[in-house]
Amino acid sequence: MATALTKTALVRQMAEKLELTSKQTVAFFDLLADTAVKETKKNGVFVIPGLGRLVKAERKARTGRNPQTGEAIKIKAKTVVKFRIAKAAKDAIAPVKKVAEKAPKEEK
Repeated sequence: MATALTKTALVRQMAEKLELTSKQTVAFFDLLADTAVKETKKNGVFVIPGLGRLVKAERKARTGRNPQTGEAIKIKAKTVVKFRIAKAAKDAIAPVKKVAEKAPKEEK
């Protein structure tokens, strides 16, 4: 498996492509992350066009199991954040394979 793109490498790549300084690019990414957190907290959703959306979701209280003992435990209700990838990005990364229809048998 290939290594993940580090923040430094991402900043360098974006700075070169957009002809910006590294400081400007870092400031952009920091502003984007800060805005995403604030908007998701405030409105419950933050959309990055073409990539996906951050969504705040409420999980109900439920009963779970301790995997070591098998004992039933109560899990409290909590708020979680989910990332839902945009269809365009999903299709570009992992295109849906079309199922080939069975061709009718030729008569002899």
